Amino acid sequence: MSYATAALATYQNMLGTLDHLVGKASEHEKGVALLESRLAEDMYPLHTQIRFTIGQVIVALDRLGALGLESDDSDIVDFTDARARIARTKALVANTDVASWPASDATVEFDLPNGKAFEMQAHEYIRDWAMPQFYFHLMAAYAILRKEGLTIGKADYVPFMMKYLKSPANA
Repeated sequence: MSYATAALATYQNMLGTLDHLVGKASEHEKGVALLESRLAEDMYPLHTQIRFTIGQVIVALDRLGALGLESDDSDIVDFTDARARIARTKALVANTDVASWPASDATVEFDLPNGKAFEMQAHEYIRDWAMPQFYFHLMAAYAILRKEGLTIGKADYVPFMMKYLKSPANA
């Protein structure tokens, strides 16, 4: 399996997780106020964690496929908006042709707004930069929701695993 195929499958699965979590959050008694919740004062709120999670996928697709994509940097205003953005991103992932990605050993270079510049091979970019950034923000969103009282657990974090279940767990 190529690094591109693995990355796209991972993005698809975990964007599904994000959509599932946002769906559960939309039913919570705190409602849209959840979007302002944080783990700590110096961390971004839930709406930004969701936006950053989605943005990490779009940036990776753009850097590796030179698609001219731009992340939507506007604030997420409600759960309907969040789910629409997740759906659009899932569609981008589903429509990405792995053949358009560079060879695993091709060089990927990028600069951050703080002036730091990076250079690595494409497979290193996915493994060492894009996926860790994606999971960091996804896990922050999950942790915020847990902190705010949502009844979620590992099955909500990896619901796609149920397709591999051979038999129900013993009660």
